[in-house]
Amino acid sequence: MPLQNRVTPFGELIVEPSRGGFFGNRGGRFHGDDRRLGARRHYVSKAWICCLLAFKGRQRDVWDQSYTELFFLDEPTALASGHRPCFECRRAAAVTFAEKFSGAARRATAAEMDLVLHRERLAQDRRTKRMHPVSLGDLPDGVFVTLSGEDAFAVNGKRLLRWSPGGYTEAIARPSGRAMMLTPPAIRDVLARGYAPHWHPSAASL
Repeated sequence: MPLQNRVTPFGELIVEPSRGGFFGNRGGRFHGDDRRLGARRHYVSKAWICCLLAFKGRQRDVWDQSYTELFFLDEPTALASGHRPCFECRRAAAVTFAEKFSGAARRATAAEMDLVLHRERLAQDRRTKRMHPVSLGDLPDGVFVTLSGEDAFAVNGKRLLRWSPGGYTEAIARPSGRAMMLTPPAIRDVLARGYAPHWHPSAASL
């Protein structure tokens, strides 16, 4: 049975057969015994992480009795939905991310980052995606925006790349004006301070 385990930049969970570039979780299990999602919220705790697909040869049965595994096209997609790098399987990336998160000499802790990100990624109902109005000219590479409320675009230099579950499909010139940002502001700041996310190969082919 296809699982509703692919995450979009809007933070939505969809069914998608193509293989993702990263996987992660939202703090535990929120799928049912029938391996379906219910009407309840789609997270367990504030710890939303982004992990490697393979680590130390570990094998898992997806959506079994443990946590609810989620998959992402690439790291910018994971960041847009509010997931940070995992300190276990992506230690170097997580340390760099935490250092740039605080913007100071002291490295932010996982709990500190999770508290900030949880406020920024969800609306007041704690279910729907929180979006942030921004100027398009001020955004670093890797940030996701929406121009219409329907399609998601990743900032890539002077271009915006149209996202799809299987890869980026189109590059358009980055317009002037304003848009709604999907990436949490704290992660936008991490990207602005030089954190370099791993892109899907399709981003380089456009």
